[in-house]
Amino acid sequence: MKRKVYDELLKWKENAIESPLMIIGARQVGKTYIIKEFCKKEFERYVYIDLLEDENIVELFKRPISLTEKMSLLKAIIKNTKNINIDYSSDVLVIDEIQESEELISSLKQLKESDIPYKILCAGSLLGVKLKRMSKPFPVGKSEMIYMYPMDFEEFLWETMGKEIVDMIYEHAKTNEPLVDTIHEELLSLYRLYLCVGGMPECVDNILKMNKDVVSFDKKIPKKITEGYAKDMSRYVKDETETIRIEKLYKSIPSQIGNKANKFQYAKIDRNARKTNYETALSWLESSMIVTKVCYINPSEIPPEVYKDEDVFKLYVSDVGLLNSLAFMNLSDIILDNGFVFKGNITENYVCNQLKINFENLYYWKSDNLSEVDFIIYNNDGVIPIEVKAGNKVQSKSLNIYIEKYKPKYAIRLSAKNFGYDNNIKSVPLYAAFTIR
Repeated sequence: MKRKVYDELLKWKENAIESPLMIIGARQVGKTYIIKEFCKKEFERYVYIDLLEDENIVELFKRPISLTEKMSLLKAIIKNTKNINIDYSSDVLVIDEIQESEELISSLKQLKESDIPYKILCAGSLLGVKLKRMSKPFPVGKSEMIYMYPMDFEEFLWETMGKEIVDMIYEHAKTNEPLVDTIHEELLSLYRLYLCVGGMPECVDNILKMNKDVVSFDKKIPKKITEGYAKDMSRYVKDETETIRIEKLYKSIPSQIGNKANKFQYAKIDRNARKTNYETALSWLESSMIVTKVCYINPSEIPPEVYKDEDVFKLYVSDVGLLNSLAFMNLSDIILDNGFVFKGNITENYVCNQLKINFENLYYWKSDNLSEVDFIIYNNDGVIPIEVKAGNKVQSKSLNIYIEKYKPKYAIRLSAKNFGYDNNIKSVPLYAAFTIR
């Protein structure tokens, strides 16, 4: 499967290969697969080690000896276990699940500064959590970092329709000219399919093997992934109480999205829940990249980061397919485009997933209990409001209130309607959310 992160790996190879590279992302988003594909295609040889399997390497880096001695002994271990005489000056060393060794993570700074031109590529399912909870601060800037997410709809289209249709979507996003109706409808059908299964590579692979038949889709796959996340929640925590809180918070998200308060409410986890009890649990989930936090801003001014309220926010699941699994969603209701209230919440989560890949920070705005704009982004055109509609009905009092109050260069409305531009509002089909940058 073609992934966007491949181009970022190429940039590392061309410009910063002597700086260790870390790929940070949640479990099962395809980190190991893309690293191996990259190394096979771009280098003569690479050596792969997995610290979950090679515990002796974890123990090696705990030993009170010099880093030079450790790397020499590592070379001997690789020779003994893989029958490869690694050449650190030319071979790429791939270290998977590096979060298992805090000592090895801390050594990356010294390896970069070494006279030997090490080429080290690292990844880890809970690497984000580990970096935040290390006993010694990680030297930011001494390693390159790439954040990897589930497949977005653009990558899904590469697999299902090819690059040409993606190029066509970008062109129409630029000109605001509607696509031919037949193509528009076909893309909406594929969008609904993606809305069912999401972008976890194993889920995408399964639905394609099932000839895009949702009835045949193996719903055990997303369930298995969320169960794997639940098992991870016992790692890098203070105690069992924190584990329980992490899991309870995560499982509450489906009921939190789109609630009447238009914000995350701790009381929806448990009637006695308080912010102080769940701050570390929330931090764990954010660092693991299995949730996305979108903060409220008011006023909606430049730069929005200055005006955000960390205590008022929404939480979204990192992948819309996993949201469906957590909500025990009947996928036929999505693929048949049936009308139900939660469809708007699923759509909103999908849009968040697409935008998060292109924007480091996302926000939302509301002026009272009646006026709310789903997402606010900040790009070269300024602060831009984005409204999300699950269907063709696009009338919105809230967006009009926002436009009148802040007069943005333009506004964006994502819906089932075709491309267009009217009254300073860009109409963008939901399947083209990835074009917003």
